[in-house]
Amino acid sequence: MASITIRNLDDKLKTSLRQQAALHGWSMEEEVRQILRRVVMPAHEESSFAQRIHQRFAELGVDELPIPERQATRKPPQWNDS
Repeated sequence: MASITIRNLDDKLKTSLRQQAALHGWSMEEEVRQILRRVVMPAHEESSFAQRIHQRFAELGVDELPIPERQATRKPPQWNDS
C-alpha cells in the first residue's frame, strides 16, 4: 500500500475533516481515503448493472415505456405424416 503526505493544509479544512470523520466514526485518515475513492474512482465501477442502464437512458426523459397491445398468436404449422 502506498502512502502520501499532504502539506500546507488549511486549519479550517483540517478541522472540518476531523469533524466529518468523527461523524462517520472513523479516523481522519480513513475519511480522506473514502473521499479519494468517491472522487477519483470511476463511478461505473461502483454502480450495478441496473444503475448503469438507468444512467445510459436517463437523458431520454422517459419515465415509462409504452407497452404494446398483445397480438393473437399464430397457429402452429401442420405437419403431414404421409
